[in-house]
Amino acid sequence: MTTWAAVSLDRVRRVRPQRRASGLLRRVAPLLLVLAMLAAWQLWVSVADVAPYLVPAPSRIAAAFLDSRHLLLGHLLTTTAEALLGMALGALIGGLLAIAIASVGVLRRSLYPLLVVSQVIPIVVLAPLLVLWFGFGLTPKVVVVALIVFFPVVVSTVAGLTGVDREIVDLVRSMGGSRGQVLGTVLIPAAVPAFFSGLRISAAYAVAGAVIGELVGAESGLGLFIDRSRASYQVDRIFVAIALIALLSMALFGLVALAARLASPWRHVADADGSERR
Repeated sequence: MTTWAAVSLDRVRRVRPQRRASGLLRRVAPLLLVLAMLAAWQLWVSVADVAPYLVPAPSRIAAAFLDSRHLLLGHLLTTTAEALLGMALGALIGGLLAIAIASVGVLRRSLYPLLVVSQVIPIVVLAPLLVLWFGFGLTPKVVVVALIVFFPVVVSTVAGLTGVDREIVDLVRSMGGSRGQVLGTVLIPAAVPAFFSGLRISAAYAVAGAVIGELVGAESGLGLFIDRSRASYQVDRIFVAIALIALLSMALFGLVALAARLASPWRHVADADGSERR
């Protein structure tokens, strides 16, 4: 018994550093890849003598960021506010609509196909109309982001609500549970992971939706910054804005992932237990 315990303890001591090393490698690998790509980009621009107005070097883009940082903060805050408000509005509408579609058969048969057809209309076509209707302020950009967000949320949440084990639903009903109690204690908790899966997909496109609205017409925002930089042929500033858009999208994706972990801790505990056993 003592020998077995010593062997197990020694195995744990060997496995834990390996897991820490592999976890550190997973975190560092994307950063190393980005640095390698930037180095290759810098080398290619220098060796091929590419014109800066076509493809500026990363060093030139970094210099443009330092030169325009006093302008970027206000634009970045505007785009961030538009993306966050649009995501909140789209998630709220999408979640409520998904509950209605999953609960009422008539809505599921009539409204759900219309939602699918609505996605055929490009957001680029709707953005000018929204600016015409709501002006150049925050509202049309928030609506654009909400339109992008709500459809993945609806589809994922409906799948989560309708995919619940019917035996559990029947058990709660047999114990006297009302329709609202079934919805609140069984269906909604089971659909939380699906809801956040749709919201994670939407988070990757929310900033792009805000920028599309700003390109059509805005008083502030990264889209306006891009449009002004394009008009003055400052390509390096356009790349600065693109980098900020990518970083902001990653931040929103991480924020949604954190919210999903906080909203469904039982799922992550179960996943951790399963990985430990493996």
